[in-house]
Amino acid sequence: MPFQTRSIMSQRTEFCILATKPGSNISDLCRRYSITRRTGYKWIKRYLENGLTGLLDKSRRPAYFPRKTSQGIEEYVINLRKNEVEWGSKKLHKIICNHKEKKLYPFSIVPSRSTINKILKRNGLIDPNRSKQSGGFERFEYDYPNELWQMDFKGYFRLLNRELCHPLTIVDDHSRFNICLEACENQLEITVRKTLINVFRKYGLPYKILTDNGSPWGPSGKESEERPHVYTELEKWLIQLNVKLIHGRPYHPQTQGKDERFHRTLKQELIDHEQFHDIIHCQKRFNLWRDKYNFIRPHEAINLKTPSDLYTPSIRHYPEKIYPFEYNQTDLKRKVQAKGEISFKSKEIKVGKAFVGEYVALRETQKSNIYEVYFYNQLIRIITL
Repeated sequence: MPFQTRSIMSQRTEFCILATKPGSNISDLCRRYSITRRTGYKWIKRYLENGLTGLLDKSRRPAYFPRKTSQGIEEYVINLRKNEVEWGSKKLHKIICNHKEKKLYPFSIVPSRSTINKILKRNGLIDPNRSKQSGGFERFEYDYPNELWQMDFKGYFRLLNRELCHPLTIVDDHSRFNICLEACENQLEITVRKTLINVFRKYGLPYKILTDNGSPWGPSGKESEERPHVYTELEKWLIQLNVKLIHGRPYHPQTQGKDERFHRTLKQELIDHEQFHDIIHCQKRFNLWRDKYNFIRPHEAINLKTPSDLYTPSIRHYPEKIYPFEYNQTDLKRKVQAKGEISFKSKEIKVGKAFVGEYVALRETQKSNIYEVYFYNQLIRIITL
């Protein structure tokens, strides 16, 4: 039986002092202190060897841990995490597995995700508040690369030379591959078009591009019969390339969730940790980080694969020259006048200033006096006469 609670240490001390006196009866003392003889002799032995310090409780922690993570593995995990402060146990585990396949990992055992998580926690490398914010949610994605690209400007930030940088980003919806990360000096249509030409030449044409409703993609505002969609020069150019530009719902940035998520990752992993001298320096750092994002960094939304594992360039090549479009012989062709209108059945119908000088086609529908107006292959208006 254990010592009675008076003060365990004081009882041990008293017992040992009495038990070591000449002529003491050990068996009788053990009965008085309600301990076994085996326990009594154990404490006497510790007292004689180490004095009062020998009577302190020893740690019950095992002296040997057969499954303990080696110091080398722990340091490997810590170094990976310090280089990529935003990566959690899932990504780090995948990276280590990739390193082992490439024979870059020097150890025979790959720690599990739970072990990596424990290493990060005991080394103070996990923010508890960030952990609480993490949660699962349903995702939707297109089935194939280049079916849809999401495009937007990330919020601007100031460079060390006091100029502004407006990062233009494009993300493939299916693979999360970053098609474009361009450090732009402004958000003008000419800047976007120049960047898109370079992108199209390298990766080909997508079928659709999703943007918000702001400039330069399109004017903000709700469409109605009285206020039809107003097309921009950029939209017109994309229609000529047979790329459909679609817009998210106004004031609903979650429509472009993948690009918004990319912006957050870009901010957390690069922009928040560095300062950039000028646009050229910024673009160099963007290029390095983009390579890591596309080819090294595992992405949780695609089962910890890298975006490059899923992405392939489009089979639709960028045409260096746009030729006049051939409408159907049954179409009613009209040329758009200087104010963006066409004349049809003695009426002036607005189709948009972006189409001035171009031909559009009117096609009668099955409903009486209702016509569809097409520019190239895209329906741009429905009119009722």
